[in-house]
Amino acid sequence: MNLTNSIPVFKLYGESLHWPTPDLLHCESIHSRSSLYDWCIRVHQHTDLIQLLYVHKGQGEIEIEGVTHTFEDACIQIIPALCVHGFRFSPGTEGFSLSLAAPLVAQFEQQFGRPLQVLNQATCVPVGDSREKIQSLFETLQQEYQSDNDARDMMIHSLLSALMVWLNRQAAPQPSASDKVERKRAAIRRFNQLVENHYREHFPVAHYASEIGMSGVHLNTLCREFHGCSALSVVHQRLLLEAKRSLLYTSMTVSQISDYLGFSDATYFSRFFRRATGASPRGFRDKPTATCETPAHA
Repeated sequence: MNLTNSIPVFKLYGESLHWPTPDLLHCESIHSRSSLYDWCIRVHQHTDLIQLLYVHKGQGEIEIEGVTHTFEDACIQIIPALCVHGFRFSPGTEGFSLSLAAPLVAQFEQQFGRPLQVLNQATCVPVGDSREKIQSLFETLQQEYQSDNDARDMMIHSLLSALMVWLNRQAAPQPSASDKVERKRAAIRRFNQLVENHYREHFPVAHYASEIGMSGVHLNTLCREFHGCSALSVVHQRLLLEAKRSLLYTSMTVSQISDYLGFSDATYFSRFFRRATGASPRGFRDKPTATCETPAHA
């Protein structure tokens, strides 16, 4: 079954854009999005996002992979990439939704020196005696995320590091299921990690497929099922994300960015960028808000 035919795939629920910000995370209150949908977030999934839903006050139901459970006490629900999920909150529920892009999770795993298995299991972690600490952490994180303060990225990274350590200490990961769908998800997670490690090397799809142990045709089929596009487009989208971040947050020239991203020459890089965004690299750097809403299909 092609999951994308029956279960919507979003970056953020209800949005068609690939990613609304050059940051590698998104933080918002539960109220800001859920109140727009009558406090009901219908069943959907995210291909390459891990979400942490912190419920501070309120009641509701969380559906994870067809299993529904209720919550009344403060908790953090971990929602791995490719996990089918939905929510129904009581009006006025307080808390935050934190979305982490795959490259950011990879940075933390490198910092930890091992995979963060706690983020790969759909787990509800009670907050218990840490309620005030976790509430303060999420509030500070959202304030920093919405601000333009000095050393903003450093502060956000520090807050996320504290959250990752706390979660890793609380949750004991469970063995993964071995059914057909889980095997597909494991293959896509492996592909996502390979892309993260090698996107600047411009490997052909056949190389990635060989590393995973399948044919290029099978890998493309899985990518269309879970990502909604070809395997090559997944690699191109990762290249494009890094190109945008380099243009916005570094002083590198277009030629230097081209070299950094592994393009054979700056002209080819500029053509690639314009096809994907509708703007030249220099035009995007000068006016990022005018072009950032274009879907990032290469």
